Amino acid sequence: MVVHVFKSIWGAKNGLILICTPFLLLPLPLVIGTKEASCAYVIGLMAVYWCTEVLPLAITALLPVVLFPLLSIMESKDVCVQYLKDTNMLFLGGLMVAVAVEHWNLHKRIALRVLLIVGVRPALLMLGFMGVTAFLSMWISNTATTAMMVPIVQAVLVQLNNTAREEEPRPVPSSENDEKQSEKQADGQVVLNGLSFSLDAETVERCRDAEERLKMSKGMTLCVCYAASIGGTATLTGTGPNLVLTGQMSQLFQDNPDVINFASWFGFAFPNMIIMLLAAWVWLQFVFLGFNFRKTFGCGTVKTEKEIAAYNVIREEHQLLGPMSFGEINILVLFILLVVLWFTRDPGFVDGWATHLFNAEKEYVTDATVAVFIAALLFVLPSKPPCLCSWRSQSFDTVPQSDSEPRSALLTWKVAQKKMPWSIVLLLGGGFALAKGSEDSGLSSWLGEQMSPLQSIPPWAIAIIVCLMIATFTECTSNVATATLFLPILASMAQSIRVNPLYVMIPCTLSASFAFMLPVATPPNAIVFSYGYLKVSDMAKTGIVMNIIGILCITVAVNSWGKVLFSLDTFPSWANTTVV
Repeated sequence: MVVHVFKSIWGAKNGLILICTPFLLLPLPLVIGTKEASCAYVIGLMAVYWCTEVLPLAITALLPVVLFPLLSIMESKDVCVQYLKDTNMLFLGGLMVAVAVEHWNLHKRIALRVLLIVGVRPALLMLGFMGVTAFLSMWISNTATTAMMVPIVQAVLVQLNNTAREEEPRPVPSSENDEKQSEKQADGQVVLNGLSFSLDAETVERCRDAEERLKMSKGMTLCVCYAASIGGTATLTGTGPNLVLTGQMSQLFQDNPDVINFASWFGFAFPNMIIMLLAAWVWLQFVFLGFNFRKTFGCGTVKTEKEIAAYNVIREEHQLLGPMSFGEINILVLFILLVVLWFTRDPGFVDGWATHLFNAEKEYVTDATVAVFIAALLFVLPSKPPCLCSWRSQSFDTVPQSDSEPRSALLTWKVAQKKMPWSIVLLLGGGFALAKGSEDSGLSSWLGEQMSPLQSIPPWAIAIIVCLMIATFTECTSNVATATLFLPILASMAQSIRVNPLYVMIPCTLSASFAFMLPVATPPNAIVFSYGYLKVSDMAKTGIVMNIIGILCITVAVNSWGKVLFSLDTFPSWANTTVV
């Protein structure tokens, strides 16, 4: 009876949280009655809904549009404008380019080509998978990258395992087996319920080989989801928390001189990504492959039959793509142009092209301008050679096209609308609305005053505590929601203790992407877990060390080249006051 009641309550938990949370938090606006308390009510309600996901994340992000005007925190027109800021346009433009890359299978061509170069020795193969996944995740979503890479990993593993089974020695005939049984009796002893059983050497070897194959399968699949999460941290558009950071910086510190842009973030985060990726590779190598250099790196040995078979699988997959089409070449050129324009717009150490073209005090051109410009070209440039160049169509396309056939653009709105994660736009907008509401209500200032006693703690210790807290929290909720909730609070804390806000906001942003321990923590983990090689305990035991590696790498980064790039050891003038 009691068990039945508990099951009923658990089944209705989402409805209970949805209905009860607003009433439990009502004392904040009703009893205290200040603007700060009303804003805290909205933030608390959204935090609970985001953590429990009783409503879709995007719908929860729209609550400020309703609650801020009703609670007299902000006018509706001021709230709504937060949902399509410059950062959201950067996100949209960058993702449209990523959708085009994915639509034309350019990312798969890049992945397979790199794997053919790296080779199929176990350690190098893992490094190749991780390197390709991290690179692609810098530009397209980590979910799409993982969904594309894992089937390739699976095909290679199937070939490796099948060939390994074929190479196993077959059982000897019964007469010979009887003669050799006494010689092999001591090779393997199994004790079950007090009874001792003997296993011959071949059986023991087969069991050992099967165990090694399973461990290798676990390592090869796990490395993909970890590399996808790590790779997204390297670029501003690689993952949601990075965009939340740049948006919150422009929202909370409107006088900051574009401290966080594509080039400056890449200069800081890319080295950190490389270090963390190599550390993760060494850790996964230790856990799942071991450090037998002769076996895993193949030093001084020829390729085995199973390695040749795995290489053939990758080569066949690459050959199925055929030669590069006219559309793929156009996408590649636009992608390279986008990256070059982002890097050279305002590199920091010299004046960029935007400064020379628009010599004015105001920043007319931003990274969002570049992203939307390239995204617009995707809907203009043709996917097939123009009619004037129809005589060249055979060199670009495997199937000839008639001149009367309509020539579509590189990207159509139907494809973009289907593949764009529109919910993230609302999620980012909800975060910017919360930050603006916190400022206008005075909640940010109040929180900063409460945290002033932290001045006695060294900044590096605060940064480590922030990393630990965020890395734990992001295992249970969306990384974008985590960054959205904590970044404004940390900004207020940094102002109150006179520390550069970026010193704590950057660790928070990076740590929000470190969801390594649970299958439900992030979509890449769930995709890898669904293939059946891993247990939750495998991911948890490996992931906790990955979190420690990430925290150590962030600590080193912010206290070394991060200080030089962002002047983290000084309290900047733009952080003295915030615009209200």
